[in-house]
Amino acid sequence: MLVHALRVVIPAALLPLAMSHAGGWAVVTVDDVPDYAVAGSAITVSWVVRQHGKEPVDQLSARIEAESGRTKTTVAARGAGAGRYTASLTLPRPGHWKLTIRSGFGRSDLALLPLPVVSPGMVPAVALTDIDRGERLFVAKGCVTCHVDGQIGPTLAGRRFEPAYLTAFLEKPRRISPTAPMVMPDLGLKQREIASLVAYLNSDRQLTAR
Repeated sequence: MLVHALRVVIPAALLPLAMSHAGGWAVVTVDDVPDYAVAGSAITVSWVVRQHGKEPVDQLSARIEAESGRTKTTVAARGAGAGRYTASLTLPRPGHWKLTIRSGFGRSDLALLPLPVVSPGMVPAVALTDIDRGERLFVAKGCVTCHVDGQIGPTLAGRRFEPAYLTAFLEKPRRISPTAPMVMPDLGLKQREIASLVAYLNSDRQLTAR
């Protein structure tokens, strides 16, 4: 089957980085990643901040910023407990919008891949494939933090995985070897999200941070 060559190239300033905030580093993980949004209609974006990739952090001054061309909007997030923050965001016009989560934990900002926004009653001209969706999830779920930028988890560049094994691992993460420094947290991924991540990780993709 022919797969598309995809590239994740995220400027370092836009990645959730290792940082100093009460000691250590954190990962931002978005709960649900929409394929697109409708101009003028509110969408809810929620995320979890985990120190050292696993311990939820509460009481942060978090917000989400949206930008398309010269149009910018910022919405403060509300804490929901267990490290989760939620913001209701309305994007005023069609286009491709850059959403950036400012978590309030050091420099743990997360820039999502651009979100298509369409006019009311419309749908995107081209639907996302599983590989496309997997690329978006790889950024939004924080995978890029540990497996690309921070090199906390094993490198994934140039590797392919048996689909059944990778599906089972993402459903219930476990320590891959006795010497592994940490276990990947259980992100509560939905079956469709897992299928998209498996498709993306087994595609012709380059995982590059700079």
